Amino acid sequence: MHKVACLFSGGKDSVFAAFWAMYNGWDPVLVTVFPEPYSMMFHHPNAEYTKLQAEAMGLEHVTFKTGKEGELDKLKEALAELDIKGIITGAIASEYQKQRIDKIGHELGIPTYSPLWHKEKVLAEELKNFEIYITAVSAEGLGSDLLGKNFNELGERKNIHPLLEGGEGETFVADAPFFKKRIEINEWKTEWDGVRGIAHIKDAKLVEK
Repeated sequence: MHKVACLFSGGKDSVFAAFWAMYNGWDPVLVTVFPEPYSMMFHHPNAEYTKLQAEAMGLEHVTFKTGKEGELDKLKEALAELDIKGIITGAIASEYQKQRIDKIGHELGIPTYSPLWHKEKVLAEELKNFEIYITAVSAEGLGSDLLGKNFNELGERKNIHPLLEGGEGETFVADAPFFKKRIEINEWKTEWDGVRGIAHIKDAKLVEK
């Protein structure tokens, strides 16, 4: 069984990418980056709760912090220390992210996989079976009322990508069919500056399904 690194933020895309790896018979190691706020590469709201997701999936989990500079170099160093045969990302449409991860894979001499690349319809269908919450919004037409709410409440909105691509929003997955346990979120704390906002998980725990 090949061991692969799955870049893991806890959002819908990376959770599905981890599932894809398991479905294909690989042994994914979840790699979570704790970046500076508003990183162009990595999402940060509630990253500390990815440990619950890893436990719910029964997968190995590696975490590390980065500063404003050199976050890709730090990621490359962390991946180089793992005995992996590939890198998996949940990239859907961001050329910025995909190109940089592909470059790291090339430099390390291992392949990269983006199973959701330009497959929005596939992901949208699969997400119907996930329990997902909106943890950040930063686009015109998305207000504070969505923070901490179920992803299904987003619906169709004019000029908004249905999967919140392009930095429009971020998510957190509390349950999926392949989770051994469900994450119960008991408390949120929201921040809103009039343009963008974040929903911080303040209390959560694993519960039996």
